[in-house]
Amino acid sequence: MSQLIALLLGIVIILLVALIYLVYTRGKIEPETVEVAVVKAMQQSGLEQTIGRLEAYARDIRHDYRSLDQMLRVHTARGALGEIALEQILADQLPPDMYGIRRRLFNGEIPDAFIKTASGFIIIDSKFPLDNYRRMRQARDPKSRAQFKRRFLNDVQGHLEKVGSSYIRPDLGTEEFAFVFIPSEGVYYFLVTQAYDLLRDYGRRGVQVVSPLTLAHKIELIRAGIHARRLSEQADKVRNDLLELARRFEDVDKAWRVFYGTHFRNAANKADELDAAYRRMRESFDHITRLE
Repeated sequence: MSQLIALLLGIVIILLVALIYLVYTRGKIEPETVEVAVVKAMQQSGLEQTIGRLEAYARDIRHDYRSLDQMLRVHTARGALGEIALEQILADQLPPDMYGIRRRLFNGEIPDAFIKTASGFIIIDSKFPLDNYRRMRQARDPKSRAQFKRRFLNDVQGHLEKVGSSYIRPDLGTEEFAFVFIPSEGVYYFLVTQAYDLLRDYGRRGVQVVSPLTLAHKIELIRAGIHARRLSEQADKVRNDLLELARRFEDVDKAWRVFYGTHFRNAANKADELDAAYRRMRESFDHITRLE
């Protein structure tokens, strides 16, 4: 896009320079002269070839858009895109050992993704029903639009109910909540504004609907919680080590008091007695020496 803007700006500058030159040299400009100058400037600048390439790019973009739109109409393809977006978010924010994609966990269930925590798995589902939402957006008749809206909200409620019953199982090792991932911020905003009570009721039951932005935010909170838990575990370990060290120091203190108060003092007394005997013996030898 920036290259296109620079190209158009360059063309405008070339045309302005050409017009200024004609005004300066001839004083008056005829329409035919302007047309000739514009055509000549386009030929010299290669604008015709550039426009041709831009038209080809535009056709390719339209073709790719139609292909993507057709692909999104297929439920499985749309679900695959949601899983790809979900996996990318998890890979960007979590180490590989903290999450999993499409792995069997419990009761044969294979969720789209999960996050490992110290207290259990946080299950993430990305198979959100969007067929009636797409029909609602495409409907021109207000009555049809309202009908598809009701169907879409019924689909949402049924899906949230299924996630709550299947993926919130603390008795099988999950957390007491699960995430329902919507890969579209627009759909998420529609639900927040049009079905807030529904999301609130299921949120109280642990089924939390998230978009790419809100999921990233919640993952940050989960990481902070895990980090705080690890710090708390380390603090408990340090405290236990200090208590063990204090207990060992108390044992050493008791042994030292016994040694110093009893054995060492006894040894000191014996040393004094031995020294006194030695002194008496030395004095006797000295006395004998003086007699000689």
